[in-house]
Amino acid sequence: MRLRNWIAVVVGVVLLAAAGTIGFLVNRSALKAADDVHLADSRALAVNNSTLVGRLQLLSAGEIGDFLGENSLHLGRGNALDRELLRTFAAKSNTFRYGALLVDLDGNVLNSSRATGVPAAGHTGWKPLFAMLRSGARAGFSSIMGVDGTYLEAVGVPVVVGGAPAAVLVGLNNVATTDLQQYTVTLSSDVHQTAVVDSTGTIAATNRAKQLGAQIDPAIRNALAARPEGGFVEYTTVAGTEMVAITVGGLPGGWSYVRAQTRKSFDGAVHAKSQTLNMTLGAMLLIGVLAMFVLGYRTQIQRRRADERFQALFQHAPDLVSVLSANGTIEYSSPSAAAVLGYGEGVLVGTSVFDLVHPQDQPYMRDQFGRLLANRDEVLRLQCRVRSATGDFLWFEFTASNQMQNPSLHGIVINARDISENRAFQERLAHEAQHDALTGLPNRRRMQDALGASLREQPVAVLFVDLDGFKPVNDAHGHEAGDDLLRQVAARLTACVREQDVLARVGGDEFVILMPGVIGPSDSEAMTARIREAVSAPFVVGGTQVRIGASVGAHLAAGSTDPDEALRAADHAMYAVKHSRTYPQARAGRHRAAD
Repeated sequence: MRLRNWIAVVVGVVLLAAAGTIGFLVNRSALKAADDVHLADSRALAVNNSTLVGRLQLLSAGEIGDFLGENSLHLGRGNALDRELLRTFAAKSNTFRYGALLVDLDGNVLNSSRATGVPAAGHTGWKPLFAMLRSGARAGFSSIMGVDGTYLEAVGVPVVVGGAPAAVLVGLNNVATTDLQQYTVTLSSDVHQTAVVDSTGTIAATNRAKQLGAQIDPAIRNALAARPEGGFVEYTTVAGTEMVAITVGGLPGGWSYVRAQTRKSFDGAVHAKSQTLNMTLGAMLLIGVLAMFVLGYRTQIQRRRADERFQALFQHAPDLVSVLSANGTIEYSSPSAAAVLGYGEGVLVGTSVFDLVHPQDQPYMRDQFGRLLANRDEVLRLQCRVRSATGDFLWFEFTASNQMQNPSLHGIVINARDISENRAFQERLAHEAQHDALTGLPNRRRMQDALGASLREQPVAVLFVDLDGFKPVNDAHGHEAGDDLLRQVAARLTACVREQDVLARVGGDEFVILMPGVIGPSDSEAMTARIREAVSAPFVVGGTQVRIGASVGAHLAAGSTDPDEALRAADHAMYAVKHSRTYPQARAGRHRAAD
């Protein structure tokens, strides 16, 4: 009996040791898969946010470029006309309300919209801006410069005269009030700090506003100096806290995106629970010598507890986690599907994931799913629209990992995050880049693209509209009244055009109308008459009734005509009309500067 008992004990120990070894391996494999997905997601989020930061910087430079394209500067030191233009630009700007400067190529101030609060010419923060411009860049971005307790960023665009830079137009923004700072505050969290730093490591935007203008941790600064492209940085603070930072460099002006948090919060509960599970398995090995029954009993308990831990980990996770079979059937869906998509727990299990994908995105997603199955351990990052329980489609970013060879998963692991707000933000940026901020009409760039596309396929009637008498109204009643008048004119012109026509504001009081498919003068003449009649009716501005007129020049451009040539012809026609009517403020259109 003793021998049999010893045999039973030995068999029990061997079986438990084998089960324990398998448990260790499965736990390690699952932990590695979770870490891989977590690292990939964290990096993708950082790259996405840094891309938005870069676009915001370039849009601010584009605002200066648009101003230079619409205004001529005299470039004389202290020139009164230049100073007034700088003040107007700062007053109307969404980005550079703090002020604007005109400096020479050595950084000496020629003119300024404000008398005080301007960074000194010798400030080291100017170096990145002028270094970029000397390298041939279209715009330069400074480091953060502190002036009278205010932290400023300068964005400079060269003023080109005769094909060569003659000066630099600089916009100054208070980093505490920029769109970038406001966007970063929306990323606020108790567990991590999100920051945008300049090339010296000074914080230019952060979700912790009190740290604006402070220096980022030296470990992060040194890591960015060694690897400008960015990566993961592990370091310890002065207080002894272990930290992990995700950095993405390469932004204009040598700026970088940083997201830092404690090692504990970065690793999350998965690592802590994994260690608990390992300790439990070790205890089971010791308990196993008592009997096979105890082994089986303890194994069942631990399996049940492991399932409960797994459910607890994903019960309140903000991301969707799913496991798919080889044919796309959902075998597991995390409880967060209820909060994110509105589906009850377990409702999605057994359905095809492709039934949730937008019909337009299905071919692409099926192709990528096949690619994922064909490559072992493949990891893909994708974006598509997913149907919620209400029938609405939301944009999601997916990280898909092929874990078919993983015995603990045996499927395709999907980690999905709702990016609908980020997509909407990107679309809004794209819309603002192609539309006039005052009237909401397409701007000159959008109009030129539309004209070029139309002329490749058909003739286009181009009407150039210049308001008569606008400047006296603007001078008499102020710029706000002038802006109100322009908005009213835009509304009346919109009512005049056809559905397929394009109405754009291309300058201060200048508009362009494109009429695709028009080959005879009758349509353009009728449109001209409607425009003059609409504009000639009285307007009410600031409680006062005013009257203005419109000079309209029309040109019928044949298909394949050069777009700039068509615009110049319409501009000349408008000028001829204005000149023939002997308006004293008649002037050549701005577009003729391209001749």
